[in-house]
Amino acid sequence: MFDTDILIHTQVMTRHIEMLDALFKHATEGIVVVNKAGTIVMLNPKARELFGYRDTELIGRKIETLIPGRFAERHVSYRDHYLEAPRARGMGHAMDLFARRQDGSEFPVEVSLSPFKTSDGEFVVSFVIDITERKKQENRIIEANLEIQKLNAELEERVARRTQELAQAIRRVELSQEEVIRALQKERELNHMKSQFVTIASHEFRTPLATILSSASLIGRYSRTEDEEKRQKHVRRIKSTVTNLTEILNDFLSIGKLEEGRVHSVPVLTHLQEFCEGLIEEIRGLCKEGQQLHFEYLGNAEVWLDKQLLRNVLFNLLSNAIKYSLPGKPIFLRVNVTPGYVGMEVQDYGIGIPVQDQQHVFDRFFRANNAGNIQGTGLGLNIVQNYISLMGGEVTFTSQAGSGTVFRINLPNHNPRPAA
Repeated sequence: MFDTDILIHTQVMTRHIEMLDALFKHATEGIVVVNKAGTIVMLNPKARELFGYRDTELIGRKIETLIPGRFAERHVSYRDHYLEAPRARGMGHAMDLFARRQDGSEFPVEVSLSPFKTSDGEFVVSFVIDITERKKQENRIIEANLEIQKLNAELEERVARRTQELAQAIRRVELSQEEVIRALQKERELNHMKSQFVTIASHEFRTPLATILSSASLIGRYSRTEDEEKRQKHVRRIKSTVTNLTEILNDFLSIGKLEEGRVHSVPVLTHLQEFCEGLIEEIRGLCKEGQQLHFEYLGNAEVWLDKQLLRNVLFNLLSNAIKYSLPGKPIFLRVNVTPGYVGMEVQDYGIGIPVQDQQHVFDRFFRANNAGNIQGTGLGLNIVQNYISLMGGEVTFTSQAGSGTVFRINLPNHNPRPAA
């Protein structure tokens, strides 16, 4: 009876071994077994097929043989760390994994790891799946989604354009019924910003372009040498007008970038005194007859600031001071640098800002009632406030109609990347 039990047990074990051997040989996944040293001790036919090796060529090699060279060095530390406390886990679901064939080509894979022990020691079996086709399908889905997004964006743009055209057509219709007025009210509110932009742009471009055309036409009439002074007069008019147009375009571009969130503050170590002196020399050409720019500087010459944003802020404030001051009036730029902050002050003795308008000074498209025919978009001070906010500072002002205005800026002054 005892011998019979042994025989039956042996037959059962033989069948189990045969089944396991069949599963190993005919599995549709690549199976690679490594020991605790990371050496390959066994792999099934599917694994050899995946990696392009014959029979026992991989036996005795390190598992890094099957990993792309750019990852192999790091993989050694990952493998050693895993083998210190091995556990069953899947890999490749949340990251892109790649394997290397014998010919050096690579392919995407998913890998599952399972540790086990035998009388010969500790081992890890890796189940490797080639997911090339799945990745292709995923890429096709991504490309399709991108195409859908592109089509949606084009459709939205077309709808927005059509909506604007419709709104403009409706505005030309005499509105006499209360029901129609209510229906259009919301549309007016939605398009208020766009309407202001178009109106201001049309107005501000029309006059300078007419000036350029007129001056260019007159220059052609002054062909004699003695007419040089007249020619230069019109050349100066053209240059001044082009500068104004450039300022307007810069304002519009700045607003667009701010709306899209594409403006960021990047402080760099700046020699502020030289920076301000250079800016004053650049802007001095905009001064009216008899106007003088005065510069006062106190404190350390070097500070941490975003030079481009600061340049736009000071250029805007100084050009406003010039624009809204009469000929012969002085303009001051004062800078006071302390260890933690940079204080700046731009003062003019121009037309000032009426009290009733001061609460709206930083509103987009707002212009004070006393601005008259002085060119401007009403965007400059809104841009200044946004740029100062991006730099982590604040801007305030005091003003009195007919007596002038003082704008004060307070900015942080510190290295954004402190030494370790």
